[in-house]
Amino acid sequence: MRYLELNSAVLQKQNGFFQLEKDLEAARAFEAEAEQQMRRFPGPIERLRTLIAEGYYEDFFARYSEADVLELSDLAYSYGFRFQSFMAISKFYKDYALKSNDKKQYLEHYEDRVVATALHLAQGNMEKARSYVRAMMEQRYQPATPTFLNAGRARRGELVSCFLLELDDSLNSIGFNLNTAMQLSKIGGGVALNLSKLRARGEPIKGVAHAAKGVVPVMKLLEDAFNYADQMGQRKGAGAVYLNVFHWDVEDFLDTKKINADEKSRIQTLSLGLIVPQKFFELAERGEDFYVFAPYSVYQAFGEHLDDMDLDRRYEELLAHPAVKKRPLSARAMLTRIAQTQFESGYPYIIYKTNANRAHPLKRLGQIKMSNLCTEIFQLQTTSFIGDYGQDDQIGYDISCNLGSLNIVNVMESGQLAESVHTAMDMLTAVSDLSQVSNAPGVYRANQAFHSVGLGAMNLHGFLAKNHLRYESEEARDFARSFFAAVNFYSLERSMQIARERGVRFEGFELSDYASGVYFDPYLTQDFRPRNEKVQQLFAHIPLPSPEDWARLKKQVQQHGLYHAYRLAIAPTQSISYIQNATPSIAPIVDVVETRTYGNATTYYPVPFLSEETFWYYKSAYHMDMYRVIDLVAEIQPHVDQGISTVLYVTSETSTRELARLYIYAWKKGLKSLYYTRTKNLSVEECVSCAV
Repeated sequence: MRYLELNSAVLQKQNGFFQLEKDLEAARAFEAEAEQQMRRFPGPIERLRTLIAEGYYEDFFARYSEADVLELSDLAYSYGFRFQSFMAISKFYKDYALKSNDKKQYLEHYEDRVVATALHLAQGNMEKARSYVRAMMEQRYQPATPTFLNAGRARRGELVSCFLLELDDSLNSIGFNLNTAMQLSKIGGGVALNLSKLRARGEPIKGVAHAAKGVVPVMKLLEDAFNYADQMGQRKGAGAVYLNVFHWDVEDFLDTKKINADEKSRIQTLSLGLIVPQKFFELAERGEDFYVFAPYSVYQAFGEHLDDMDLDRRYEELLAHPAVKKRPLSARAMLTRIAQTQFESGYPYIIYKTNANRAHPLKRLGQIKMSNLCTEIFQLQTTSFIGDYGQDDQIGYDISCNLGSLNIVNVMESGQLAESVHTAMDMLTAVSDLSQVSNAPGVYRANQAFHSVGLGAMNLHGFLAKNHLRYESEEARDFARSFFAAVNFYSLERSMQIARERGVRFEGFELSDYASGVYFDPYLTQDFRPRNEKVQQLFAHIPLPSPEDWARLKKQVQQHGLYHAYRLAIAPTQSISYIQNATPSIAPIVDVVETRTYGNATTYYPVPFLSEETFWYYKSAYHMDMYRVIDLVAEIQPHVDQGISTVLYVTSETSTRELARLYIYAWKKGLKSLYYTRTKNLSVEECVSCAV
């Protein structure tokens, strides 16, 4: 295939630099092939009428006139859009564009996918549909994959595809959540489950000693369930399980990811995460032992589950209780064990539970207990109690992830920061309103109550490099601080406006820190506008909120409320970053030319805005000081009401002790989570560095 040859030619340097023009040539060659495979129609209206009749699209004309639809199509095509990289165009046509049932013809250009998404989310409101088309065509905002892929299709999956469930300590609950996880996996959902309430291996059942089998067999059941319910083979099931570090089974839990683990206990495809309260890190710092507890013995002694207790405050109480089964482990040795497991597998994720709940604006409504597959979702959760036949179930609050991301470069260069955030919040609100996940009752109930969304961002490293700012610099932290403080402001503003327009507040608003006004205190006493002169110039044409603006917004929120209980979450964008020709999320790049293998084809992706000038600002994450990377995330986190998916990049020269220090540093800097740890073997030279 000619486009693959052109794309690989990027690495064949001329005059000491990559042949970047070859990537654009590859994109144009792929575009020509896609046009040959595109089904033709006399015009936009005929196209939609035909595809609706053939069962590809929902009936847009039930809500819009032909003139409306034609206007939106003309608007989208007026931009003269062209993909800016081979990766972008190939990713769109292979993974997102609507295809004929036999997969032999493309039925959508990029503009058509944008229009279908806008028509579906706007639900007949032409003003909103226009703003949605503009935001997506100008690539200021990008819906997450499930939304962008499915919106407007007659045969579609859900617009959200990430869910969080919690198990109670009963076989009814295990069976119920196993079924719910399979139902969600069937529709393409990734599901995280908190196993921390399950009794430990060897605890009694109905008074029979040593009857409980612990968390590992439940993990095996879940792994098999996700492998079975895989969206008819179109997409692999994806699951994650979380466990509190003070749970008796924590060692067994971590051992499932050992390379030499017994096949009966080894977990191959499930992701693992540890829920770690502050108390554990305090004990590790002091070099003391920490005690793991048998959770059923805790429940019997206190009438509360171990994972629901504030262990920072009640740890000593648990230690002192004679009926609580416990045993000591070295806290520092556990940190080392976690680091070793991460070097081997990338897991476990780490959830800083105390940090998450300390910053939680809804702490009087409930506590944050876990996170999702990508560790950026932090919302309150309550346990469902599943009764026997004839008994009523008590359905609690579970969580769905409703995501989308701003493209920082395009938002900044358009000068439309407030407008972009407002439009993004409207589009995410539409997804929340349209999501009816009836086969997961806890998810359904929470979505109806809280209308939670997660607006994120991408292309931070791209923006910094394009503007000759180093990722590890104070200027980068200054920019990030100002940008995300403003995103926070405008997301709150739009949520307040929606609450005012609809006369609807999220459930329990009156108990939140927004209603009391406490949430706004830092913004009234500090000015988060940029301090550095160069950064000030970057915002020269973009209004940023002052403390006075924050004071005004505080009064409006207290008067009108908020529609969304949660608004912001920065996910680890990948596919949608490729489509936007953007660097992923707020993360640093890994290589200036990324190598991706799909099937038996290898694709090379030069980072956006790469040139001989910007090359020096594209330092690989593997060569960065991870402390400075954490510092940048820590500047953003106070302005994000949920979390930030944060990857640590280490090399074969990094020790387990150094990795453990990074865990502690991230905790002290106020991060809520750490995602994967990626390891690179420095002894192996990469093709990029040796290409000629």
